[in-house]
Amino acid sequence: MKPEAKRGEEHTMAAARGRPSLTEQRRLQTRLEIAEAAATLFADRGYDATTVEGIAAAAGISLRTFYRYCPAKEDALTPLFADSVGQLVDVLAAHPAEAPLSAVVEASFVTATAERRLADAARARRLVRVLGTVPALRARWLAAGQETQERLAPALASRTGAPVDSLEVRLLTAAVLNAFTVTMEYWAWQDEPEEFADLMRRALTFLRLDELRA
Repeated sequence: MKPEAKRGEEHTMAAARGRPSLTEQRRLQTRLEIAEAAATLFADRGYDATTVEGIAAAAGISLRTFYRYCPAKEDALTPLFADSVGQLVDVLAAHPAEAPLSAVVEASFVTATAERRLADAARARRLVRVLGTVPALRARWLAAGQETQERLAPALASRTGAPVDSLEVRLLTAAVLNAFTVTMEYWAWQDEPEEFADLMRRALTFLRLDELRA
């Protein structure tokens, strides 16, 4: 079988199983590796001092490969935003609708990936400050939030008993994402902040989102 035909068959079988093909998984992993390398450099050096060449070197790829995945430096972090929401979606799917939303969100921060990314809290906070002060990065952060609403909405629909495209689910999805963004920025700019998971719990309690049930 020719390589092209094999890849096509692999993609078709994976699609039938409802998950990415091995080729797509490798691409997603490469995008994440680029994003994590960029996140570290942006946090440690700042946006202006970080170059595309530096990101590519840190990710262990060529410049040509970088530009295959990212049109520009400011696009490098986008997969990280999507992956964070993807983790929350996975955790929501693993918990019953009766579980308090704050407990589910908290559980999303104790996954191996989340703990690794938040292990250096000072660096994570520096990155969020960069995201908030560099217009090009902030624009992509907010745009990614809008795009990921479609992924999060189905996971939250069961908590209202309403259709996924209903006003209630749209409002709930927007509220959760906005609570996450505002809390993240608040956490990043405090001199001695609480743990992010604790702040997020406070935010959900204040918005009374924990009271929502199907």
